[in-house]
Amino acid sequence: MTAKALMIQGTASDVGKSMICTAFCRIFSDDGMKVVPFKSQNMALNSFVTIDGGEIGRAQGVQAEAAKVIATTDMNPVLLKPKQDMVSEVIVHGKHFMDMSATSYRNHFVQKAMPIVEQSIHKLQNEFDVIVLEGAGSPAEINLKDRDIANMRMAHATDAAVILVADIERGGMFASVIGTLAILDETERARVKGIIINKFRGMRELLDDGVEWLEKETGIPVLGIIPYIDINIEAEDSLALSSLRFKKPKQGEFSIDVAMIRLPRISNFTDIDPFFDEPEVGVRLVRNIKELGEPDLLVIPGSKNTIEDLQWLKNEGFERAVHELTVKGTKIFGICGGFQMLGHSLQDPNAVEGDGRSAIGLSLLPVTTIFNTEKKTVQMTGKIMAGNFGSISLTGYEIHLGKTVIENESVHPFMKLSDGRYDGAITLDGNVIGTYFHGIFNNREFTRKIVNELRIRKGLKPLNEKVQTDYERREAAYQILAKHVRDNIDMNKVYKMIETPVVLK
Repeated sequence: MTAKALMIQGTASDVGKSMICTAFCRIFSDDGMKVVPFKSQNMALNSFVTIDGGEIGRAQGVQAEAAKVIATTDMNPVLLKPKQDMVSEVIVHGKHFMDMSATSYRNHFVQKAMPIVEQSIHKLQNEFDVIVLEGAGSPAEINLKDRDIANMRMAHATDAAVILVADIERGGMFASVIGTLAILDETERARVKGIIINKFRGMRELLDDGVEWLEKETGIPVLGIIPYIDINIEAEDSLALSSLRFKKPKQGEFSIDVAMIRLPRISNFTDIDPFFDEPEVGVRLVRNIKELGEPDLLVIPGSKNTIEDLQWLKNEGFERAVHELTVKGTKIFGICGGFQMLGHSLQDPNAVEGDGRSAIGLSLLPVTTIFNTEKKTVQMTGKIMAGNFGSISLTGYEIHLGKTVIENESVHPFMKLSDGRYDGAITLDGNVIGTYFHGIFNNREFTRKIVNELRIRKGLKPLNEKVQTDYERREAAYQILAKHVRDNIDMNKVYKMIETPVVLK
């Protein structure tokens, strides 16, 4: 069996390729097809941990769930995680391969990556009915085309029909479509069988003349115009931090104020997403000390370079400000790199973080972190040991380099994991918490308990602690997204595209 293939490419980054792929994965699955997502090379700081401990792009983990299949590293065989300017961690089949400069990657690794990618795609072709491929950025980057293994090379390798997605919200949509197609060569352009206009706001009728012109000019049908939808599905790209959710003014509008520091090398920022669903809770990103204010909860997120981001925190004046907030009663929550920053010291004897520097942390938790070369990537369950949360079992995942050790008994371990290890630390008053547990707030009962603790502190009535599970919320979101896309594009044309062999010029 050789799977049929549909590839979603975009005129630029953040045009909505991942969401469109997610929608198609659910649509095809609902229609009785065995479907799988695929992205050959992904650059993202939000990652997903597979059951066997492999690390892939978060979007492919989400798309696999939408497709109702178990995520594997074959769905994203090469993952790049930026660490420093022009340096990224290269992850191959879910495991750390090496840190590499952009020049070295392009000049030396790309060709070596093709056999790895082809092996994965051949395996998926033999196991599934349909592969939904996601491109990266734009297929028309003329300075990168000869080394681009994420766009048209994958379309050719799978004989995929290509849908080009354009974002009308950012303006210049018509020019971006025409320009993209003009840069493609004849063989590449022959693969583009449809155009989707995404993130539309306004009256549909006002776009009719433009659509007619675009179809006449390109000879390619516009399959649909998808209205903007703000849906609760995790993003993978830091560009998504400028989304509508974070643009909404939050301060002063809600009873509870939750803030997250936007670190320069922030990773897995979706950890904070569940707070958007909590009633009367405002969520905001803090980029500088002027925006900090006095939140009820301050989250310090993960980082791809903890020591450099810690130095940035200090340079920006956050160290003193965070200490002052703890005195005023703000609850501080550090996740992964944020947990490491809350400690006394961060030691890097093997130059894992870069140049081997050590650093003094924010000293809000008596813990020491020593970075090592072995990366921990694993799905995990655990039970909270301290604080006012009761005996709650949590599910999540770990992605980190380094081991953190509690120095004295002025704090408790935060959790006991199912493999017998202890994780994190919590102060005796429960006001400062650090953990390696990504996805911790997706345990909705736990998050509601935090919100209620903050509400009680402010004299507010606690909310009902019976909440919908995160899985139920995600399933509802996939169904809403699938219906939204199905209702706004011509699915008959899409099915005809994947059933008809592509004739190349």
